[in-house]
Amino acid sequence: MIKKCLFPVAGYGTRFLPATKSMPKEMMPIVNKPLVQYGVEEAFNAGMTDMAFVTGRGKRAIPDHFDISYELEAQIAGTDKENHLIGIRNLIDNCTFTYTRQMQMKGLGHAILTGETLIGDRPFGVVLADDLCIAKGQSVLSQLVSLHEEFRCTVVAIEEVPPDETHKYGVISGQEVRPGVYRVDTMIEKPAPAEAPSNLAIIGRYILTPDIFDIIRKTPPGRNGEVQITDALMEQARAGNVIACKFSGKRFDCGSVDGFVEATNYCYENLYLTDDSALD
Repeated sequence: MIKKCLFPVAGYGTRFLPATKSMPKEMMPIVNKPLVQYGVEEAFNAGMTDMAFVTGRGKRAIPDHFDISYELEAQIAGTDKENHLIGIRNLIDNCTFTYTRQMQMKGLGHAILTGETLIGDRPFGVVLADDLCIAKGQSVLSQLVSLHEEFRCTVVAIEEVPPDETHKYGVISGQEVRPGVYRVDTMIEKPAPAEAPSNLAIIGRYILTPDIFDIIRKTPPGRNGEVQITDALMEQARAGNVIACKFSGKRFDCGSVDGFVEATNYCYENLYLTDDSALD
């Protein structure tokens, strides 16, 4: 079983300045819960209990969040406010949290390579907290885990995007082996619409096999001078070792203001108002 999940959380979050000047973008709340907690909950629900974070300067709020706050808990002990901490305490009690620091922002591929010492030589999940995924039934990461158990290779989550937005994503094409499941043969990072092989875009959920670390080490900087995970995954795809899953669920791009507001409204109406403990 896949037990480890990597969270690259070293980015600056410049699209949310000035809020992110002193607060990690991953700690921005969707209603009353930080983005990164949604991601950890998704990983936990997919059977993962070892949460590994690649952080950067100014990110101390993340390890503080996944730790016990004795003063706060003593202050609210015996009140209805204790209910608000049930979810985070469940994660703290059942997961381990490890951290390493990415000294320079050199792209997602470099961030994943930085986490190698926390991951080891087993397949692992990757969650980009900017992408908030809400699914009924199996979570998006759980859907990828199921496909990894079947195909025993790297699995990426994809969704259809408007053709004029392909320049924002890694874009794939491949053979559809069954409805919504593709064996990838081409991956291009942020292609112009005329160069995109399809409108199937990779979003921030992955199951990676550990050989990806050696591949990243040999991958030269690509678009924007950064080490792109898409370029490394293309090496695996050439050997037929990448499966893409058109997942079931909703995904919100919370790295953008519009997506963040859309996610907040959706979660308030569909999750928060139906959670009795949130109304106390």
